[in-house]
Amino acid sequence: MANDFPPPSRVPHAPAPESDAPHHKPLFDKILIANRGEIACRVIRTARKLGIKTVAVYSEADRDAMHVQMADEAYLIGPAASAESYLRMDKIIDVAKRSGAQGIHPGYGFLSENAQFAETVASAGLTFIGPPAQAIIDMGSKSASKEIMIQANVPVVPGYHGDEQGVQFLKEQANAMGYPVLIKAVKGGGGKGMRIVTKAEEFEEMLESSRREAIKSFGDDKVLVEKYIVRPRHVEVQVFADTLGNAVYLFERDCSVQRRHQKVLEEAPGPGISPELRRDLGKKAVAAAKAVNYVGAGTVEFILDTDTNQFYFMEMNTRLQVEHPVTEMVTNTDLVHWQLEVASGNRLPRLQQELELDGHAFEARIYAENPSNNFLPDTGPLRHLSFPPASETVRIETGVRQGDAVSVHYDPMISKLVVKGTDRTAALRVLRKALGEFEVVGLNTNIDFLKRLASHKSFISGDVDTGFIKRFEADLFPPVPVAPPVVLAQAALSVVAADSVTSALLGTEPWASMTLAGFRLNSASSRVVNLKDGDKDVSVTVTFAGANSFDLSVKSADGQTTVFPAVQLVSVNGNQLVADIGDRRVTGNCVRDEDNLYVYFEGSRTELKLAPLPGAVGRKSAAEKAGSVTTPMPCKISAVNVKAGDAVAKGQILVVLEAMKMEHVIKSPKDGVIKKVHYKVGDIVPEGKSLVSIVEEEAAEAGASA
Repeated sequence: MANDFPPPSRVPHAPAPESDAPHHKPLFDKILIANRGEIACRVIRTARKLGIKTVAVYSEADRDAMHVQMADEAYLIGPAASAESYLRMDKIIDVAKRSGAQGIHPGYGFLSENAQFAETVASAGLTFIGPPAQAIIDMGSKSASKEIMIQANVPVVPGYHGDEQGVQFLKEQANAMGYPVLIKAVKGGGGKGMRIVTKAEEFEEMLESSRREAIKSFGDDKVLVEKYIVRPRHVEVQVFADTLGNAVYLFERDCSVQRRHQKVLEEAPGPGISPELRRDLGKKAVAAAKAVNYVGAGTVEFILDTDTNQFYFMEMNTRLQVEHPVTEMVTNTDLVHWQLEVASGNRLPRLQQELELDGHAFEARIYAENPSNNFLPDTGPLRHLSFPPASETVRIETGVRQGDAVSVHYDPMISKLVVKGTDRTAALRVLRKALGEFEVVGLNTNIDFLKRLASHKSFISGDVDTGFIKRFEADLFPPVPVAPPVVLAQAALSVVAADSVTSALLGTEPWASMTLAGFRLNSASSRVVNLKDGDKDVSVTVTFAGANSFDLSVKSADGQTTVFPAVQLVSVNGNQLVADIGDRRVTGNCVRDEDNLYVYFEGSRTELKLAPLPGAVGRKSAAEKAGSVTTPMPCKISAVNVKAGDAVAKGQILVVLEAMKMEHVIKSPKDGVIKKVHYKVGDIVPEGKSLVSIVEEEAAEAGASA
């Protein structure tokens, strides 16, 4: 069982043993984790270290999930849909009582910031390992929290946070502020229900979209409207408070690099933050926590204006953040342990004067998504998954293993890569190396994008803001480079080696007198391996030249031919191929997934395709035929705005999709008439399926008259 798990994360430094603290109250014997995925696994690891038994809950889709296998006990609580499983308070409380758990850790997401859940847990005689319900209520409303912050002398962004929610009234407020403005769901988080409006003509459409997403995510479509700061940084402060009146800040994190208003890469401390600004941020964050009598782990988020260095309260997340490991790395703490201590009634393990920064840390979120297609999420099986080795400076947080699947029902994050260095430059060096050691096959990921991001000169200099990705779009999304000849050579050798071993097992004879992996094979002495590099044909002629020796002639996508004589195939071990090419020994991983071939070599990933068989070229699926609007990813249909016979204009909204808890709008690519709508609201639709069929208006009229 242990071999199924990824490399163990670096264990953060823990507070002093319980016996060392005077009047220390005992920790829990057993806790339930009301969550899934990597955060559930993260909590289990700390609990296991402390000798605390854990209880997992799971949906039908998560029956074989890692958190289920890691926990001491696990209970099924419903179907895949979150609303019928991970959001069912009654089922979670019932499992806690039946299992004898004394406390419930909510993780992040799901019920973690639900005040009713916190109250229900307490009413059941259990401990909610999080803040008091009233603090969640006070900070859960963006408008109410801003009023509280004003009273506590914490600066806030100018805007409208009131109860009047009429469309025209809100538009008038936006017009008075001046564009751009930001519409936010009052109970929002994670970028959901958030829209930037750049001109008055867009306001009503953006408001409607924000409200739709808000009602689905939070059950409340109330919004606020704020002035949008053009070059903001997203700087947040980790705070912690106990029940004895102590509150501290564990310094700041910069989370400015975002896509779709969601964080991609976080770091601590923030680049360019002076000691004076750091203290001011920390003190204001603690003031915010004390203003709502906060207890436990929380994060106070600020917008920092890069032009003035003025900062403004944005919101407080009343839970442990996804990016908490970067804080742990630079403060040498275990914040889950801190949560358990505080929830048990103990003093904070360290007070403010005992906290100091140690080095620099980054967290890169590894997502199943396609950065080249507007970061749309992807789903599917993890056919191949290999992590960088864990160490004192490299930490892996994940809830999946090779063979698991990323589901349409939940967040598409595969893993968090957390690294540390003595300073920012050193930490970036560790980050780039570790990203180059990540291998994922089976779905699209953002790994290559993260590599480019971590290597960009402006990011290296610390010149970051929330518009970073848009500002450097051309640099971060360059044309895919031509595969180097040495990579094509490895790809061809891997194909030949795999086919040779298979042929030996089947008794066929593709090679003459070749000894490989213990098999002696007999037949022709030359073979052409045809591949696709992007849309270009490439080929490698492999000529057998003796025992495990080959002459290779590589024709690359740029039309150049490279000859590698007397290549020695040293070994093939699973996906790893070792060969002597010229005076250089090369080691790469070649992973085949049906007709796709992925070569991992020197920190880079090259995707190739085996050339299609004759007769397969030129075929189109029904979803690719003209006049069809298709799903860009697996999704659920949230709204259908048209019906058969409707005339539509180019750019008109046809269908609204929901995937990975985010809303995506599908617009008409042309003027025409709807011939057929293929799905209805609530349907789960795979990627690449036709949603609606559109015909030219003349064709529709001709069909009607016929």
